[in-house]
Amino acid sequence: MSPTAPSPRILVIGTGDTKSDELQFMASVIEDAGGKPVMVDVSILGDPPYVPDYSRHDIAKAAGTTIEAIAESGDENSAMAGMAKGAAALTKRLYDDGLVDGVIVLGGSMGTDLALDVAAILPLGVPKFVVSTIAYSHLIPPERIAPDLMMILWAGGLYGLNSICSSVLSQACGAVVGAAKHGTKSDRKRPLIGMTSLGSSCLKYMKHLRPELEKRGYDVAVFHSTGMGGRAYEAIASQGGFAAVFDFCIQEVSNHHYDTVVTSGPDRLENAGRAGIPQIVAPGAVDMVDLQAWRPLPEIFAERPYHAHNRLIGSVTTSPEGRREVARLIGRKLASADAKVAFLLPTEGIQEWDKPNEPLHDPEGLAAFVEEMRRAVPPSVALEEVDAHINSPAFSAAALAVFDQWVAEGVIPEGRP
Repeated sequence: MSPTAPSPRILVIGTGDTKSDELQFMASVIEDAGGKPVMVDVSILGDPPYVPDYSRHDIAKAAGTTIEAIAESGDENSAMAGMAKGAAALTKRLYDDGLVDGVIVLGGSMGTDLALDVAAILPLGVPKFVVSTIAYSHLIPPERIAPDLMMILWAGGLYGLNSICSSVLSQACGAVVGAAKHGTKSDRKRPLIGMTSLGSSCLKYMKHLRPELEKRGYDVAVFHSTGMGGRAYEAIASQGGFAAVFDFCIQEVSNHHYDTVVTSGPDRLENAGRAGIPQIVAPGAVDMVDLQAWRPLPEIFAERPYHAHNRLIGSVTTSPEGRREVARLIGRKLASADAKVAFLLPTEGIQEWDKPNEPLHDPEGLAAFVEEMRRAVPPSVALEEVDAHINSPAFSAAALAVFDQWVAEGVIPEGRP
């Protein structure tokens, strides 16, 4: 929020021709909460019964066309895609001009599609709230979700206001105003290091690495690689948001390869390289595939060792040949990087449950993966084998040695105390 702004300016985006009651109610709640609603109309066929701050004609113009051309584009999908393009462009322009402190979008599946583009155009830290009939649905691909997007189900309000709908909308409006007023923006005083992991019952290296990196003057963000955590990591990496990364839990590559819902999208392990960010990569937990613990195991995994982490998520190990497939996939992804990459290969295990007497111990599978990974790592990537388990202090020491060398060489900027 701008220091001179008397109240946070919240873009309120929706189709005013069909949802005018809801949108005007939202504007009143935002005002009562101490915010300033800025009404953005993304209707296609008609005008709302109120005068928006930005009309559907303004949206079309921001998309480089006219509302008539959008309406005649062929079908509702292409028309709404045109409005999404314009809404995102307008939102970005207003933000760049210092005129946006938060955004809230109301919609069904069509409005949600548009909302995802609007949210993605804004940087991390700008409050983004979507009130949607498909909130948290598997219809939404993870790669389209902004790292700090907030959603709430638009329950019982598809056609007009009622007590349930009003309750949901008022919560959402209060949340976005509160976030705009009180959210802490990232100061980035120290270079930011991105790290991926799972909980410490499976992967533990962050316990060794984070304090050492902080001593060196870096800020460290550890992302939980259970689908959306990896997506947030990739989104920030795609914007060049890290000085370097320790991408040590790439299990989501396996998850996506085996088509589970615990996915970060098809571009996992690719965005840091595209953005020119130095990467230290390791295959933490890539021998496992995460599944919903509350559903029966898919037939392909019916005979494989399985570990239920809790009532939500469980992990099954892949076969030796399956691990070879994933090793080759990792190699192809690393080959596309435009920055320095080191791949650390721990030869004694890549997650805690693959130890003697643990439920996912599989020496044959690990040997197959290590063998294939040696072949799959491209010549552009420095391969370093570490004769240790990934959770051992020896592995973390090897990772820090690479990091310190790159800092000394100027590949990674020096930390700031």
